[in-house]
Amino acid sequence: MTDWMTKRRPYGKRQARMIIDRLIGLYGLPETTLDDKDDPWRLLVAAILAAQCTDERVNKVTPYLWETYPTMEDISKAEPKAIEPIIKSCGLYRNKAKNIHLASLYLLEHHQGQVPETLEELLEVPGVGRKIANLILGDSFGKEAIVVDTHCKRLSKRIGLTDADDPYKVEQDLVQKVPEEHWTDWGHLMVTHGRAVCMARSPQCDACVVQDICREGRKVWRESQNK
Repeated sequence: MTDWMTKRRPYGKRQARMIIDRLIGLYGLPETTLDDKDDPWRLLVAAILAAQCTDERVNKVTPYLWETYPTMEDISKAEPKAIEPIIKSCGLYRNKAKNIHLASLYLLEHHQGQVPETLEELLEVPGVGRKIANLILGDSFGKEAIVVDTHCKRLSKRIGLTDADDPYKVEQDLVQKVPEEHWTDWGHLMVTHGRAVCMARSPQCDACVVQDICREGRKVWRESQNK
């Protein structure tokens, strides 16, 4: 460990693979924490609800939403104002209700009620950006895609695989360094490790299994040796 700590190492594919191996060894292969991952439409709706809201809260709300509006057709026939009370606790509920309703109308009109399986088509759906599109591709359709949420961006920067702030640029940096067969895993591992160890305000570097191959972790270690 000391050898890694004291020598400069490139932040690239080799480091990314080592981090993946260690985190999978610690956590196993994590999945999205949204309950509706097996249904592309329901995952799309849950992901819209998850904006600036916890997955835990979304998972408490969606059963009531599906009980009231079981299908895409049911939501398309409802007024957004009727959806709002059900999803209010998720925050930004007016805009989210509008986007869910518009997404149902769009998919019924343009895709016969099916969620498309390409990034380009998903990005045309109201309320869907790259984060949601990549989540659906990876978790519903089994296509490798990197989801850049707040955890992924924060940890990837700390580790040293990107210096970008823009999520799209972060994604492009990671695509170049993370093995493609682990693109989907990377996003989930960053969420899991970000919640358990590498928190935003108080990262537990001394307890981190990748401290010696993390740019920030090695910096913390060096500073502790100089005290």
